[in-house]
Amino acid sequence: MPILSKFGFRSHDLAIDLGTVNTLVYVAGRGIVIDEPSAVALELRDGIPRVFAVGADAKLMMGKTPENIRTIRPLRDGVIADLDVAEQMIKHFIDKVHGGASRLQRRPRMVISVPTGSTQVERRAIRQAALSAGASEVRLIEEALAAALGAGLPITAPTGSMVVDIGGGTTEVAVLSLSGLAYSSSARVGGDKFDDAIISHIRRRHNLLVGEATAERIKIALGAASRPHEAERRLRVKGRDLVDGIPKEISIGEAEIADALSDLVGQIVEAVLRTLSEVKPELAADVVDQGIVLTGGGAMLARLDEVLGMATGLPVMVADAPLLCVALGAGLALENASLREALSEG
Repeated sequence: MPILSKFGFRSHDLAIDLGTVNTLVYVAGRGIVIDEPSAVALELRDGIPRVFAVGADAKLMMGKTPENIRTIRPLRDGVIADLDVAEQMIKHFIDKVHGGASRLQRRPRMVISVPTGSTQVERRAIRQAALSAGASEVRLIEEALAAALGAGLPITAPTGSMVVDIGGGTTEVAVLSLSGLAYSSSARVGGDKFDDAIISHIRRRHNLLVGEATAERIKIALGAASRPHEAERRLRVKGRDLVDGIPKEISIGEAEIADALSDLVGQIVEAVLRTLSEVKPELAADVVDQGIVLTGGGAMLARLDEVLGMATGLPVMVADAPLLCVALGAGLALENASLREALSEG
């Protein structure tokens, strides 16, 4: 039986971009209704951990909680690291879509994006978390395929389209044609690794310890794939001095952050070049004509399109709303019967 003939969507069926940094939920017929951090705060009561906050509320607590509360990000490198917490997070978002918890059992059907390079064990963990959270049926879609769909690429046509999706945990590089992946590769490089590199750089160069939230703020304000062409942006940063242990404020510039990220940018460039070297000549010719499209939060890194363009000699474009592409693409696969080949049972 064709997948979507029995998988006909209902108004409360969901497509989820279950990301390392953010989770986006698309409701059939309504579009994206939730875009929140993939974070859960657990409170220890009588020795038993209980959910205290989820999403944006939990992220605000990161690095600031008392001893009886801890914040967890249940996904790492695009896959589930803590199954129980991931299940609680998905259940929270399902309830939020439906206006809060209810005694009536809701069993939505779901489409969930998964990294292209994820193993069968990792895919089963995602399916199990969604089923335990209340899904009646779960289908999976490759992140690169969903990103290309959401970016508006003609993936059903007999031509090659190339997408580079840079998420929080992984970078997916794929050439797509006829609703499938003609060639794909992935690298465990993404926004989290950018944050870690910034933390390490500031520690080494300035003897200053900063947290994840501060590193993310620096990345958003100053993150770049190459040194600036003109006057650089600067930012005042606060942290703990590692020499005397007291709070301290310093000024950092865009150029040194570009230096801190250069090795990771190089890994993304290498993944793109590797994919181009392996793709069939006919598809490579299509990519020359159509260029490369960047999606995901990492696509917003300043001058990344320039760096990739210089390395490949191809036109490189950042998709409209790159953060939303995977969720939009998964939603299209949920609603559109002609895209049923994009879904799998895991």
